[in-house]
Amino acid sequence: MSGFSKAIRKVEVALKWDPSPAGLPPTDLDIVAAAFESGDPYGAPAYLVHFDSRSPDGTIFLNRDSTDGKGFGWDEVMTLELDRLNSGYTRVVVGVVIQQQTGHRAFVDVLSPAMRIREGYTVLAEDDFGSVPGATAATIAEFVRDASGGWTFHAGVHGFDEDPATFTRVMGRAEQP
Repeated sequence: MSGFSKAIRKVEVALKWDPSPAGLPPTDLDIVAAAFESGDPYGAPAYLVHFDSRSPDGTIFLNRDSTDGKGFGWDEVMTLELDRLNSGYTRVVVGVVIQQQTGHRAFVDVLSPAMRIREGYTVLAEDDFGSVPGATAATIAEFVRDASGGWTFHAGVHGFDEDPATFTRVMGRAEQP
């Protein structure tokens, strides 16, 4: 890119929730990022980043992972270094999925869920998933590379009723349910 640009360069996606009450199974939320290539920006992701994985070039990675919401402050944190992402990738979608091993759980069943997306100290989006109470997963951000090569941010929480395995296959669809 040449000249002065205010394109998105490096973002942090953070997720938090309160632990389950005593006697109940832990609640586990996960941040997932899907990178899409220019030839198929709404098809299958070229790769996924989630717990125990990172992007092939190290530009998208999970800094912190929680399986129970007992972290201090933000329980899960993912960094996306979009300015370093190979030019063949033109779209990145970020989502949150609730693990379903202990039974069906939707956002309404999670105590105090919250997400924040920021670039440096600038908060780009914050949400409490109140608009998708019955969803078991949600997309929370879309980053799209523009014609100049810079990245733009599209906010919005869009709910899905999917388990973790199927959510990663549908989270990048053009049409949200």
